[in-house]
Order: sequence, then structure tokens, then C-alpha cells
Amino acid sequence: MEAEAILTQLGYTPNDALTKQLKDIQENTPGYEKIEKHIMDLNEHLKVNNAYVALSNTKNYLKIKVDSPTPELAQEAHEKIEHFSEKYKVDIEKLPNKETYYIIGFHH
Repeated sequence: MEAEAILTQLGYTPNDALTKQLKDIQENTPGYEKIEKHIMDLNEHLKVNNAYVALSNTKNYLKIKVDSPTPELAQEAHEKIEHFSEKYKVDIEKLPNKETYYIIGFHH
């Protein structure tokens, strides 16, 4: 998938800086090419929960942010993220005391 298409799907307006940031993330995420499509699908599934996949500004990873307005929607989002991680063998790291995860990479 082209960087521009990925950025657009994640809600960004593509530019050179974002394209470079995405390229750095892809290179830093082991097995990225195996999980790219699943990450895009997860982003779509999370929208109903006010959660989304985004570029991290602090680390070279994609992050999953849960901004759900109710505990029920948040819980459902966390369950979808866990299911995604288990089903597609994606390593994720939940940040302590935050509603944020990093997508670390693909594991066999």
C-alpha cells in the first residue's frame, strides 16, 4: 500500500514530513508488511468506539488511541485491540495509565 493511501486512510493529509515519519515507522516495525492490511482494518473497526490508529509523535511506531466517551465503548475497544493482537500475531504495548497502545511488530 502506498504511503499516501495509508496516511489518508488514517485521517492525515499526506505531506513529505508525514510520509517520512510513516516510512520510519514501517522500517522500525518488524513484519510490518504482514500486518499492514490488518492495521487498516482495525482502524475502521475502532471508529465506532471513538478509537483510532495514528502515528506516534514520541516513538517510531503506530499507536492505537482509545478516546471512548463511555466505559462500555472503551472496554469494547480494548477487547477489539486484544483480539486483533492475538488473531494476527501483533505485538502491542499498552502504556501505563493511558488509553494508548503501540504496535510493536509481527511475531511468529
